[in-house]
Amino acid sequence: MAISQKYGRTYHYPFSPGTTSDDRIQHDYWDHLKKIPQLVHTEKLDGENNCLSRYGVFARSHAAPTVSPWTESLRRFWQSIKNDLGTLEVFLENLYAVHSIEYRQLHHHFFVFAVRENGRWLSWEETKFYAAMLELPVVPEISLFSPPAEKAVFEKEVKEIAASRGNFDPYNAGSGLPTIREGIVTRNKNGYAQEDFALNVFKYVRKGHVQTDEHWTRNWKRARLNYEGGDHVDH
Repeated sequence: MAISQKYGRTYHYPFSPGTTSDDRIQHDYWDHLKKIPQLVHTEKLDGENNCLSRYGVFARSHAAPTVSPWTESLRRFWQSIKNDLGTLEVFLENLYAVHSIEYRQLHHHFFVFAVRENGRWLSWEETKFYAAMLELPVVPEISLFSPPAEKAVFEKEVKEIAASRGNFDPYNAGSGLPTIREGIVTRNKNGYAQEDFALNVFKYVRKGHVQTDEHWTRNWKRARLNYEGGDHVDH
């Protein structure tokens, strides 16, 4: 039995080009999105989904805490804050190990993107508040907005944002060539219940992005940070 509930799979927009055969697609996304008063676009980063809770540091499975070498520094950090978490579950993107994208302008290895408490996903403002309390950055915020009147306008804007380079100077880890951001995650700015996750969070993933499962773990390397020894938890 799992110690806690893992982060659910985020549904793709139907116009997201980076879907695979086992991905879930929210074909009715517009019906749900236009009911949300305010949304936030954040950058989808190419890392490992980790969760910090009072029970430990978890990867995708919440059956047992992770013991991977690329979470070693995060687990040391957790030791210093575990007694302050209470009922909070802090979800973050772990960029300690390079996956398909190598970021060449990283100031930190761990970026918070969501916080859950007692079966409810907290608002974006609350998420940023708790991240700041833990002295962790959040994933890059692209924009806060209300849904436009026209679906076509929205889709055009998402595609334009997704085609840009992103915040951390991304390069293809295989070829070494510059690349665009991995994608965009759109979420309700307000909080919502766990069971309503699929109605409040959507993603767009670039075409041709390698699905990072286990292959990057074989000969993984640590992502370099700007000003090593500075503003990050890997001391």
